[in-house]
Amino acid sequence: MKAVVLGAAGGIGQPTSLLLKNSPLVTELALYDVVAAPGVAADLSHISTAAKVTGYLPADDGLKKALTGADIVVCPAGLPRKPGMTRDDLFQKNASIVQTLAEGCAQYCPKAFFLIISNPVNSTVPIFAEVLKKHNVFDPKKLFGVTTLDVVRAKTFVAEISGGSATEYVVPVIGGHSGVTIVPLLSQTKPAVKIEGEQLDALVNRIQFGGDEVVKAKDGAGSATLSMAYAGFRFAELIMKAVKGETGIIEPTFIHLDGCPGGDAVKKECNGIEYFSCPVELGPEGVKNAHPYGSVTDYEKKLIDACLPDLEKNISKGVAFVKDAPAAKL
Repeated sequence: MKAVVLGAAGGIGQPTSLLLKNSPLVTELALYDVVAAPGVAADLSHISTAAKVTGYLPADDGLKKALTGADIVVCPAGLPRKPGMTRDDLFQKNASIVQTLAEGCAQYCPKAFFLIISNPVNSTVPIFAEVLKKHNVFDPKKLFGVTTLDVVRAKTFVAEISGGSATEYVVPVIGGHSGVTIVPLLSQTKPAVKIEGEQLDALVNRIQFGGDEVVKAKDGAGSATLSMAYAGFRFAELIMKAVKGETGIIEPTFIHLDGCPGGDAVKKECNGIEYFSCPVELGPEGVKNAHPYGSVTDYEKKLIDACLPDLEKNISKGVAFVKDAPAAKL
């Protein structure tokens, strides 16, 4: 499989590229960024694994060369959050970057799987979708907002409280990928855990705002890059395994519900919202089946009710950006 990383020289892009280079499922790895991508590629190319690595800059049709023939595209491109900055603050800065890269994907690899990490995901995924729609190449089964970091954090934080290994736990996290739009369904944790009262409030808050914890700890020097790279690679690996025929793979991810099998049932739960992160069964074509979140507690129902208005605004903002912005120039 040919994997492409857009924004490969950045804080998320470099470790994501390293992990992909180490995957036996990747035979070719193309790295693209506005700076340093050829150097990152040269560095990775010395690692003794099968994937051939190339790096490209915008000059000399670099984006076209990187994307042509791609099977899977991982997009962490954009500016990182800084202290005091919300994901929404990033919108104007990152929206145009994502729009330009989506234009390239629509033209050069329209049948690839697209995994969007660029923040704010609640808005950048709709931006990506709207660009693909303009080119008549949008397949909702192949566009994913990577919310895996929320799942990874939930597993880790639950293990810290309840004991055991984080790898043992399955914790569905639904909604979106910022603040109150992140809804951990702790009542559905397997194996079951009992976390109540103030401890539950603190855990939910930590899962929702775990990114702030990292931004503060790095003291202005960056945001969550290594954990995000792990999460992005983990989801990419699940997609690649599903393409290769592995069955029974279910992972929460932010998708366009219309046009996805099972999407209508999820929409009914969520007041008709167009995009939502829900447990998704992955198959060779991408989304095999989107699963409703099912039975939740009254506490979790309140979290969902708080999530939906913010999520709707984020989605609308992304859609409006593409409608109002001039076409990106490659």
